[in-house]
Amino acid sequence: MSSANTETELGMKLAPAFEKSEILPAIAQDAETGEILMLAYMNESALKHTIATGKATYYSRSRQKQWVKGETSGNVQHVEEIRVDCDQDTILLKVKQSGAACHNGFRSCFYRKLKAGATEELEHAGGERLFDPSEVYGNGS
Repeated sequence: MSSANTETELGMKLAPAFEKSEILPAIAQDAETGEILMLAYMNESALKHTIATGKATYYSRSRQKQWVKGETSGNVQHVEEIRVDCDQDTILLKVKQSGAACHNGFRSCFYRKLKAGATEELEHAGGERLFDPSEVYGNGS
């Protein structure tokens, strides 16, 4: 292992691998319960904004712009802890979620699961819809 890899993988300096990819996956996890709320992406600017403000900020691949979670819905993620994986190419945010994390109105984006014994059919994994997306976002979500 080269000294650069050793520093990235074992060192104590935050050095996300933005040189490998301009955007990195970012997992939002409930800081209290451990529930996985969502997966989004961050660029370097979004990570810096998250660190500076304490509010989860992501990069939208479809809209090609940075966005603060909850800026439209009010369902903000207050960041309690930021972690990186061993090679610093995935970010984990431990958050206090206000309201729903999912743009479809559910607490978590992972509100469906593969039905037992099925190969393609999904079923609800529990949890009720906390808001109607059409009321919050208008015609599209």
